Amino acid sequence: MENVISSAPPVKSMDIKTLESWLWEAACSIRGAVDAPKFKDYILPLIFIKRLSDVFEDEIKRLADEFGDEKTAYEMASKDHKLVRFFIPRKASWPEIRKQTSEIGQKLTDAARAIAKENPSLQGVIDIVDFNATVSGQRIIEDGKLSKLIEIISKHRLGLLDAEPDILGRAYEYLLRKFAEGQGQSAGEFYTPKEVGWIMAYILDPQQGQEVYDPACGSGGLLVKCQLALKEKERKITRPLQLHGQEQNHVTYAMAKMNMIIHDMEGEIAIGDTLRNPKFLERDGLKKFDFVVANPMWNQDGYDAAFYEGDTFNRFVHGYPPASSADWGWIQHMFASLSSDGKAAIVLDTGAVSRGSGGEGSNKERDIRKQFVEKDWIEAVLLLPENLFYNTTAPGIVLILNKNKAKARKGKILLINASLLFEKGRPKNFIPDDKIKQIAKAFHNWKDVAKLTKIITTEEAAKNDYNLSPSRYVGNGEAVQYRDVDEILVELSELEEERAKTDKELDAIMKKIGFRGFLQR
Repeated sequence: MENVISSAPPVKSMDIKTLESWLWEAACSIRGAVDAPKFKDYILPLIFIKRLSDVFEDEIKRLADEFGDEKTAYEMASKDHKLVRFFIPRKASWPEIRKQTSEIGQKLTDAARAIAKENPSLQGVIDIVDFNATVSGQRIIEDGKLSKLIEIISKHRLGLLDAEPDILGRAYEYLLRKFAEGQGQSAGEFYTPKEVGWIMAYILDPQQGQEVYDPACGSGGLLVKCQLALKEKERKITRPLQLHGQEQNHVTYAMAKMNMIIHDMEGEIAIGDTLRNPKFLERDGLKKFDFVVANPMWNQDGYDAAFYEGDTFNRFVHGYPPASSADWGWIQHMFASLSSDGKAAIVLDTGAVSRGSGGEGSNKERDIRKQFVEKDWIEAVLLLPENLFYNTTAPGIVLILNKNKAKARKGKILLINASLLFEKGRPKNFIPDDKIKQIAKAFHNWKDVAKLTKIITTEEAAKNDYNLSPSRYVGNGEAVQYRDVDEILVELSELEEERAKTDKELDAIMKKIGFRGFLQR
């Protein structure tokens, strides 16, 4: 994707307070018509259309300098869409949308579909919303409210000289966060707190032209943060990151596509269940990436031994996770997607690095974790503060994998206990900017720091039965040990799974020696 902003004059952008006030006014204009979690379904596509329309208008003015006048420029662009980033037909331009006084919902929907028709890359992205939709014969948003919403969005121009792509990205983030606050439990499936994304991007430290992959990309925020982190440290970017993501939910997939486009970033987003049907392939195998960054659904069920056994991509060679939690299934997929010297940063439930350790006998997750430790693929584990995420109060961890550690780090693992590096917020805690930088610096400095970091050897990890929970090694003065209810439930589910397996094996043995239906007695 061509970066059309690179040659533009400096942008006089709105500040974040103005942006958030504007968005909140937009959300309030449709309050009552739709629930708060649905605000973004209507506001984000309209902001996106406004941005596309304003940028197209700017580009037509630029072409007019070359072709003589705007009418000729428009005709040239209509014949050759490559002259502009996205071609906007007149009937779908924002000034035309704003003129409508009747059948507004239908005309908005028609405008989005007209833009998608002219721009194939926007099909399934901009045209997913029906502004004329009804429930039980009643319009979800009546034309009066849509008209008011259009007027509010019209207050700010969003062209090349009016708004930085990052400001518009913040608009997406603001509304997604507001959606997460309203949606609660399911929000974590697509929204990762921005400070966690920044920490992961700073730790991975991608360089120009490298490829980054998120197999559970949600709205694309983690991929965007990687490019923004690169932009922070590089005065001139000649080779942007190549961003790749896959998302299962078609609405969230559309958001990710919009997020990429509005940030002027190189990005390819695919749709589908990554574990069952990975879309990024090469030569009949998985495509390899320099970096993987992801926050998959924690403790996801629905993937049993038969699924792992039937995998055709050779991903789960280190063991099959329990059906109650696909955490180590996701980890193995991501590891298999790394190049020979690739690195991954993965957000997971705290239990992913501790479940099964210290128990009797074998444990599926612990046994897979053991292989990753012994093969020296785990570079660090970061314990996050609690109550950051919208779908749980649990703290979560970031697991850092590295297929080719630096010589000084071989045979060692860095544990970072950042559980106290936060500020109280409502409704969620947050990590302030200085603490974000402190956590990333702790990783790159790679040394013991009292109450923050501890470097252990793989042998020490083995002595602790491959428990890699940072709180086990790094004390911070807090006496209370936190265990998430979900983590305990996963352990109970795994025990039940093992019991059922043992019962089945015992029943088979008893049948062989003549005791049929032994377990049913």
